[in-house]
Amino acid sequence: MPYLKKYSLSFSDFIFQDIAKLALLLNAIEPRCGGVLFIGKKGTGKSTLLKAFKKIVSFLDYPFIEVPMSVTEEALLGGINIEETLNQGKRIYQRGLLGKAQGGFLLVEDINLFPNDILSLIFEVQSRGENIVEREGITLREPANFIILATMNLEEGEFSSHFLDRFGMCVIMDDIKDKERRKEIIRLNLQDFGNLRKDEEEIVKGILRSKELIKEVKLPDEIKDYIIELALKSAVAGHRADIFLMHAVKAYTAYLGEKEVKKEYVDEVAPLVLVHRKRLIEPPPPPQQEEEPQEEKEEQKQNQEKEKKETKQKEPLSSLPEGSIERFSQEKEEVFPVGESFKVKRILLKKDRIIREAVGRRTKTKIKGRGGRFVRSLIQEREEVAISATIRAASPFQIVRGRKDKLIIKEEDLRYKEKERKMRHIVIFVVDGSGSMGVENRMIQTKGAILSLLMDCYQKRDKIAMIVFRKDRAETVLPPTSSHELALKRLKEIPTGGKTPLSAGLMETYNLIRRLKLKEPYSRFLIFLITDGKANVSLTGKSVFEELQSLCSLLSSISSADFIVIDTEKKNKFIRMDIAFKVAEWLNARYYLVEDLKADSLLAIARAYKL
Repeated sequence: MPYLKKYSLSFSDFIFQDIAKLALLLNAIEPRCGGVLFIGKKGTGKSTLLKAFKKIVSFLDYPFIEVPMSVTEEALLGGINIEETLNQGKRIYQRGLLGKAQGGFLLVEDINLFPNDILSLIFEVQSRGENIVEREGITLREPANFIILATMNLEEGEFSSHFLDRFGMCVIMDDIKDKERRKEIIRLNLQDFGNLRKDEEEIVKGILRSKELIKEVKLPDEIKDYIIELALKSAVAGHRADIFLMHAVKAYTAYLGEKEVKKEYVDEVAPLVLVHRKRLIEPPPPPQQEEEPQEEKEEQKQNQEKEKKETKQKEPLSSLPEGSIERFSQEKEEVFPVGESFKVKRILLKKDRIIREAVGRRTKTKIKGRGGRFVRSLIQEREEVAISATIRAASPFQIVRGRKDKLIIKEEDLRYKEKERKMRHIVIFVVDGSGSMGVENRMIQTKGAILSLLMDCYQKRDKIAMIVFRKDRAETVLPPTSSHELALKRLKEIPTGGKTPLSAGLMETYNLIRRLKLKEPYSRFLIFLITDGKANVSLTGKSVFEELQSLCSLLSSISSADFIVIDTEKKNKFIRMDIAFKVAEWLNARYYLVEDLKADSLLAIARAYKL
């Protein structure tokens, strides 16, 4: 849809998106509904609807502030008004966007493309309800109660589940494919509606009337119990769903002109609050079968016992004890296919203080030169002067310094830019290729997990290396490369069989990192150790566990390396060793099971629930 500036499409004439319009009206009635996130592809009308809603908000006399993609921390929180400070000779505060949004709405378009530190600031101030500014000699507090409205296109990037949960409501806006409906949208866009019309006057009056009526709305205990049951059934995390749903239902009741919440009102509003939080989709209950007669039960029992006896006589390999299978697998060598891939959950790594030249999309780092994003100004000397920060520092002293026309700047006023950019890592996959990995198709699942991680590395522009350990040695089968096609080829070729020389794998990893650091001293490394942990080969003749502990201590001392251990051992067995977990502790590494790597896919939720 074209922008409103050209066609002046009104809120009431925005058709076929009644749920989206209802979400906005409920937030206008009750600010504690928690804001709305609109998810949809380009052209589904997200921005157009919000600009139409802005007209409604203006007649309610609420602020409606838009946050630009290039916003800085100072623009958000506020800072010194340079012009007034120069004129008056003292620091004069200028409100930021968050302060200006007090009591109104804050619009963040394409929220998934904003830096996490900016989003953290916005949500922190919103949850606190207060904007605290402490910078350049200014210390002040101002109220900052606002409702966040945001849009995002899933095709342009993922969005953190942590930020997602902060929104009270979520609306998934689908493409309209019906021919007649599309014709109606074109017809409406070709009209010029001018100023506020009578139907929109009714909307404004309805919001004001509902804001008064909501004070009298009652929430019976049975409705509270029903809200809690819905939240538990949806397997949501935390209590935000219950709280937001309670406020939303009260607002909806007032919107209908009622004073008591009913169960059907909860059912109407619940999808708005739960769609982006629901984590489990319950399967439908199995159909009830008629009770079998007692004689048939006895006959069935006898047949089952007979089958068990026959099965025992010629027992297949898969039913043997796990240890027997592993001993058999150690002798047998096999190349397993690559399993199914999945969307990997976001892996956040800590920033460091090294100033480097950087390219990539993995981790934020401080950078040299003139590229990158301006984060803050510093007194410590850097390559680029922060002009606006320097002027702010000098402006309170201009009258004292006798300024007449030109600004008088001294050396102590100089401020410098600190910039940051995301960098790539050298990602090393250390893969267990021993015989135990072939049991119960573990290697198929493991290769599927590695393929998923390779796809994540491709998106982050990482370099990739691969080490495989099996039999009595470890080998670097793929030196660091940017070719993800070559990495996939090596992944498919990894054989399985033999013993588990985990110590050799760790030693080869240490040697590879040491060689790479000589070539690229400012590189950062991310090591994925993928194993079931059943080490049974020693390099030095010492105890395997003593050897592992000393090697892990050696690796964990490398400050530029982060470790992640992925445990492939089956945890549903009666006997399990959990050695990979101990290795993770010794490495100071993050520990995951393969299934823990899977991200909650917002796209899957969007496909499963059509509002």
